[in-house]
Amino acid sequence: MKKELAAPRRGSGDSTDWEGIRRRLEQAEQAVAQAAAPSAEERRSVLKARARALAKEAPAALDRQQSLEIIEFRLAAETYGIESAFVREVYPLKDFSPLPGTPPFVLGVINVRGEILSVVDLKKFFSLPEKGLGEMNKVVIIRDQRMEYGILADAVLGARSLSLEEINPAPPTITGIGAAYLKGVTSERVVILDAQRILGDEKIVVHQEAE
Repeated sequence: MKKELAAPRRGSGDSTDWEGIRRRLEQAEQAVAQAAAPSAEERRSVLKARARALAKEAPAALDRQQSLEIIEFRLAAETYGIESAFVREVYPLKDFSPLPGTPPFVLGVINVRGEILSVVDLKKFFSLPEKGLGEMNKVVIIRDQRMEYGILADAVLGARSLSLEEINPAPPTITGIGAAYLKGVTSERVVILDAQRILGDEKIVVHQEAE
């Protein structure tokens, strides 16, 4: 804000250069305004910083798109993984009721908080070596918009993230009914199941609602 200085009264004998003072005040105000505004170099620095931040965000989003979150579990002597986006929960196998007249790979049904779900034994479905049930057995409940049921696991190892580059096509040595349900195999020999393919197979029993 400019300050108006009172002019001296005539005859006062004051020889102060009031016009010069006003000019100096105006110059000082202009200098302050220019100092507050960013210079061209400062604006370029800000834009460069923003560009670097955006460049860091883009690869992070790309990494999320190129990775796969899986739940790992054991079947016989092999480690399998299934995309966690299709996993509702992991439930302990406490009790189950066999279903007469169902295929051999259908273990039976379990009651999960009032909801009746069928449980599939993939070892029988994939013709893998079998072993008896024990305390480590878990049911990995998978689902999509149309189906929901449980997969019997000998043990659940936990969740992990995989880069899509780590998943290789299933080798030709994997044959039989299981080969059609695989996404691939990692270098650590983790077999990645195709959850969507498994859930879309009409031969697998879907869940039933409790009456």
